[in-house]
Amino acid sequence: MEKKSFYDYLINILKKDSRFIDKDGNIIRNAIIDKALKYDDSLLSMLIEDKKLKPVFFKRLKNNLIFLLNKFIDYIQDKNFLIDSYTKYKNKIGLTIDGKYLSERNEVALVWPFKDGVLEGGQTKEEQKRKEIFFNEVLAKDEIDRLLEPKVLTNFKRYTKKGEEKVTKLNKNAEGIISENLIIKGNNLLTLQLLKNQFTNKIKFIYIDPPFNKKADTFYNDNFKRSTWLTFMKNRLETAYELLKKEGAIFIHIDDEQFSHLKILCDEIFDEANLVNVIVLKSGRDEGVKMAHKEKKLVKYKEYILFYAKNKDLIKIIPQYKRKNTWDDRYNSWLERGGSNSCKDWRIFPLSKKLKEVGIDIADEDELTDWKIDNSNNIIRLAANSSDLIKETRGLGKIVKFKSPRGLDIYAFNGQKILFANNKIKDIDGEETLGEYIGDLWTDISYNNLHNEGGVDLPNGKKPEELIKRIADLITQPENGDIILDYHIGCGTTPAVAHKLGFQYIGVEQLDYGQNDAVHRLRNVIKGDSTGISKAVNWQGGGSFIFCELKKYNEEFIDRIQSAKSTKELLEIWEDMKKKSFLNYQLDIKKQEEALEEFKILPLDKQKQVLVELLDKNALYVPLADIDDKEFKVSGEDKELNKQFYG
Repeated sequence: MEKKSFYDYLINILKKDSRFIDKDGNIIRNAIIDKALKYDDSLLSMLIEDKKLKPVFFKRLKNNLIFLLNKFIDYIQDKNFLIDSYTKYKNKIGLTIDGKYLSERNEVALVWPFKDGVLEGGQTKEEQKRKEIFFNEVLAKDEIDRLLEPKVLTNFKRYTKKGEEKVTKLNKNAEGIISENLIIKGNNLLTLQLLKNQFTNKIKFIYIDPPFNKKADTFYNDNFKRSTWLTFMKNRLETAYELLKKEGAIFIHIDDEQFSHLKILCDEIFDEANLVNVIVLKSGRDEGVKMAHKEKKLVKYKEYILFYAKNKDLIKIIPQYKRKNTWDDRYNSWLERGGSNSCKDWRIFPLSKKLKEVGIDIADEDELTDWKIDNSNNIIRLAANSSDLIKETRGLGKIVKFKSPRGLDIYAFNGQKILFANNKIKDIDGEETLGEYIGDLWTDISYNNLHNEGGVDLPNGKKPEELIKRIADLITQPENGDIILDYHIGCGTTPAVAHKLGFQYIGVEQLDYGQNDAVHRLRNVIKGDSTGISKAVNWQGGGSFIFCELKKYNEEFIDRIQSAKSTKELLEIWEDMKKKSFLNYQLDIKKQEEALEEFKILPLDKQKQVLVELLDKNALYVPLADIDDKEFKVSGEDKELNKQFYG
């Protein structure tokens, strides 16, 4: 069999395994090599069972078959393997050592990088499939310093009820800390780093709803998927920890896929002793295709919120209550006070007797419940109690009052403690109603009709405003002057709730959601958005926030590349890239120039992919240190605002 036809045959066999093909049906070379190095059972079986492949990649020694690993990998790495035009072109422009491209050399194995690596984590659509570089904290200190150094902010806008306004000054509090609500567009790792200048030890709580890293997601798709995601999370959580106040806390929304791995990571960063709760949240609905019967697993109803304090000893939880739909039938007695303040004159008789006296229709549940709530000070139940003081009232035939060790009034009758129904009545969203204490199982927050909230529609990712309100109410109040941070704001639920509650907030987002982004939603909030928690908090509109973004450098070239309509435009961009951009360290510019004719015959989408890959993805934004460099064209207004921002 000729070599080319053998390659074609091998490709067709490997394509039978879905792990080895991408969404376009192309072979993923690195995935095959990874499984070969792990002596994957399915891969080896596929090769052994094929009569043409078995003699090529195995040899017999006595009664045993030996897999010729190096030979197999050499075949997969051969420059003639997968010789489509795009691959041929890429092979011509890469740097080589001893005839092998850097991406093909296996001298260094990055097996579990999240422990001591830094990952920028591009999340824009054009970056979702990019090859990420893990910077090791020891071996690549200079690169990490460059990656994480403060960046220039630009495009400042203030939004108020009057509309968009020019920003000339950033308001600060008595401590010199920025007191503005901020929405920052750009990579969240880099943004968290620049926030350290102003907000280290200043944030009361952080809520994040990060990418869940499901198998169906397009978040990252390489051989280190889980550890890549954990690296992505770790780098950001470490900085988040620094930003939190000593009394602060973080709430991380996650589901089953990565819950256990994320918890171990958080135990390391925040300390296992500072885990306050794992909150279980009912997120599914009992309807629709999503809830259809499944033969292989039970229907999924839940998600989790990991609740960590920076210092558990300093956290103060404010009790929260949810509405209770049914009255506790044990509260079936009436306490008749008769206008007397002395408990010795009080009488106890069945509640049913009182209901007849006042003419309440017990068949009308709404009327009955409303009456009980209004008269809850007189509705009681008798409960057994082990206290000697209460036991001593047995047989006295009268109500006795005494003080508890904590100084509270206690009432007892015939050896039992009197419990008052008014202790079950709670103020929930400004309404006196029957309530019960909320623990760590939250089943009452509705996910129905979320598309209406905030005037934005983000399918499969939106969280209810009620959820963020509950978290805020759990540990803080607006009058405390606390700051809320969310660095995965998506369509802006967290800042929208913070705005309505009167908190200062900071929101960060890299992805572009168009008319569903946080800025659009917050402008609706300022105008008086009536959805979500608005009715509960009597929201009438008002307030302001400032938008700004990281000033792009290589990111601008990516934007231009994605917008290009022709090869001619891309070639013009390439000329600019040679003069002004930071290029990938693996690129040999001379070889790129020599191969331009082949570049021209590639499909337009492949040409764009090539140019994006040639850029250094860790130089996407302008460093603050270069703010005065004329090449970056930072305006005088931006220079002044950056000076104010960084102090």
